[in-house]
Amino acid sequence: MIDNERFAEIVREAGRIALSRWPGDGHECETWEKKPGDPVSESDIAVDTFLKRELGRLLPSAAWLSEETADDKARTKSDLIWLVDPIDGTRDYVRGRTGWAVSVALISANKPLIGMLAAPAREEEWFAVAGQGATLNGQRLQASTRRQFGGARVPVDHLPRPDADLTKVEKPNSIALRIAMVADDRADLVATLRWGFEWDVGAATLIAREAGARASDAFGNPLAYNKHVPQDFGVLVCSPFIHAAAVERLEARAAQLKENRDPL
Repeated sequence: MIDNERFAEIVREAGRIALSRWPGDGHECETWEKKPGDPVSESDIAVDTFLKRELGRLLPSAAWLSEETADDKARTKSDLIWLVDPIDGTRDYVRGRTGWAVSVALISANKPLIGMLAAPAREEEWFAVAGQGATLNGQRLQASTRRQFGGARVPVDHLPRPDADLTKVEKPNSIALRIAMVADDRADLVATLRWGFEWDVGAATLIAREAGARASDAFGNPLAYNKHVPQDFGVLVCSPFIHAAAVERLEARAAQLKENRDPL
């Protein structure tokens, strides 16, 4: 359908654009807040503009949905759509930390067909095509196969008391990179209990699934993409052998939180 090598070149170049402005290398980067606690930088906008132009040339028939572009609901009439987060993990980006990535997926019939994360500050390129497996820097990935829920590695800053039986590991700000950690067997479980946008997880969940992980919403339901309101309540990515236990652990909390929170 598309030239995978050209697709990868475009996402890689987007990563280079972001890296060339990254404060972690001493560059100046203008930052502001879209709303309180929701930072955006000039790099987000520059990467978004570049990707919209180049991906549009690569596949003109595909619609567009990005965190940094106004949502044109006409996209829902298209079978193909580019799903983009120009810099996932902007908080880490503007603070000069490495936990950020450019995230791009092509959605076909409401499912990710191809996805890539470019994380140049970490020298990592994650890539997957549906049905063809996933790679990190060209090496085949095998996701976590943990069978015991207790002790599961989770990329978090702290664990609530009900989850004290789990194990903390490094937590990049980018949810996409945290999901990718499961794909690379650096973590066993990633879970959120809030409304999240499709562009945050589209590429990463494809990478995780192609590596052998299980991905769902917080209730264990399949994720779908290019919805009218492009959100799901929570994301759960983990070893397939602990998915049922994770859903059981989180279900009551997820239901209570969802009841009290409307999608944005």
